[in-house]
Amino acid sequence: MPTTQLKTIGIREFREHLTKHVRADTPLAITRHGLTIGYYIPAQRPVSETDLQALEDATRRLHALLEARGIDPEDLLNDYTTLRKARRKARGEVARP
Repeated sequence: MPTTQLKTIGIREFREHLTKHVRADTPLAITRHGLTIGYYIPAQRPVSETDLQALEDATRRLHALLEARGIDPEDLLNDYTTLRKARRKARGEVARP
């Protein structure tokens, strides 16, 4: 079973670079004044650069298709939101903001 080295960082660094740490796959021991106050253990592997690039490419293609058909992405999103609210209401679910 492979082991991963536990990195120790201060709470201020953890807070200031939270996004970076959440995207990484390194477990962290978080300290305050030299005492360990908690641990951050990633639940999943980070998304690869290849996957991010593929998502960006797909987004660009989607926007190009919508533009070619004269569809405003905001209108599409509004229609989707309206349909979801209608479905929830039909099922008797509590409305969300």
